[in-house]
Amino acid sequence: MTFIARDRRRFLRELGVGAAALPFLAGLRSVHGDEKTNLSLPKRLIVVFSPNGTLPSEFWPQHFGDEHQLVLGSMLESLRPFSDQMLMLKGVNNLIRGDGDGHMRGMSCLLTATELNPGNIQGGSDSPAGWASGISIDQEIKNFFQSRDESRTRFGSLEFGVAVPNRADPWTRMCYAGDDQPVAPIDDPQQMFEKPYGDAKSRQQLASVLDLVHDDLRRVSTKLSSEDRSLIEQHMQHVRQLELDIEAAANQEELTHPEPEIDPHIELVNDNTPEISRMQIDLLVSALANDMARVASLQFMRSVGQARMRWLEIKEGHHSLSHEPDKNADAQAKLKRINSWFAGEIAYLAQRLADTPEPGGLGGNMLDNTQIVWVNELGKGNSHTLNNIPMLLIGGGAGFKTGRALDFDGVPHNRLWLALANGLGHQELTTFGKAEHCADGPLSLV
Repeated sequence: MTFIARDRRRFLRELGVGAAALPFLAGLRSVHGDEKTNLSLPKRLIVVFSPNGTLPSEFWPQHFGDEHQLVLGSMLESLRPFSDQMLMLKGVNNLIRGDGDGHMRGMSCLLTATELNPGNIQGGSDSPAGWASGISIDQEIKNFFQSRDESRTRFGSLEFGVAVPNRADPWTRMCYAGDDQPVAPIDDPQQMFEKPYGDAKSRQQLASVLDLVHDDLRRVSTKLSSEDRSLIEQHMQHVRQLELDIEAAANQEELTHPEPEIDPHIELVNDNTPEISRMQIDLLVSALANDMARVASLQFMRSVGQARMRWLEIKEGHHSLSHEPDKNADAQAKLKRINSWFAGEIAYLAQRLADTPEPGGLGGNMLDNTQIVWVNELGKGNSHTLNNIPMLLIGGGAGFKTGRALDFDGVPHNRLWLALANGLGHQELTTFGKAEHCADGPLSLV
């Protein structure tokens, strides 16, 4: 146990608070004592995935380069308030080849940047394959943070899902703890809520988590700084609202997700997916704000997913629409609505971070110090291309120069992950994934 951990536990013990209150207090500067009074601003990473490619004509801006201001098209309109904090990267290619079809390599090689292992999972074309043969960049950065006292957190990373089917294959997993070690996202808000806050039902039937810790939090708040008292109040309000949202969702007759036709164990009705998405985002921001983790991922659906997004008045499956030719105007319009919805969810995430001040009175807001990376397994759905993967970064976590779009004209995406790791402080990392794609070093993004 480190000195910092012992110091924090002693502080809490002296205050007489129970274990249930720890998730509300662990990230506060006052709790860490003198050892963290000179903390630098924390760095965080959030990877967001949406599937089946994008519409290049709607996604990419008209102009690239430092001399041009970033101007977003109508499909990304909800993200315009963050254009000054945004970096769009074209010409970043997934050059990983080998076993597996384009969707399999697009999904499981996306964050690992290395080949799939041999296996017996047959895709729609090409040879069968297995899991990825290396760690994903989010888990690499998580391990780096966890190796240092000043950035170690309770969970290290949290993997959120929205409408991810209950099946395990290379189309459903993008995070890997290592070779042949896929990490499953949790797409049930109740399960994700119970991970940091515990199962209130089993402890005290239907008692609220906040009811269990209210007295402890009220007592400890008198010992904290005014900034930390304010953060506790905000955190309690968010958790209370999350409890109400989760309880309301659980009482609905149908709590289901979009589903591909080949995922028979999930119902086709998906009307409350938008509510589930917002609950997951709120849980994610709350966990990061309280320093339970500094790395998170948010996976929407899966590669080859046939989500039927009825809330957008779309009855066709997403994957089928993505395979329609470009001249199909109706399909293009629906794909634009789908990708606009994903952009809106990312805008909501960015706004929640921007509205949350840094804990401990360190200054600024969480978006200033968090790197959001929006990724996709394909550049374009109907061609299955792994070139020009839509890469959109928001926030200041990695220290990149923002408010611009750059075209790198075909560089390996390994070099982007190197730049990301270096920007988040992992400077000793000189190769990532397939080493031969790292010969030219990290992309220059500062």
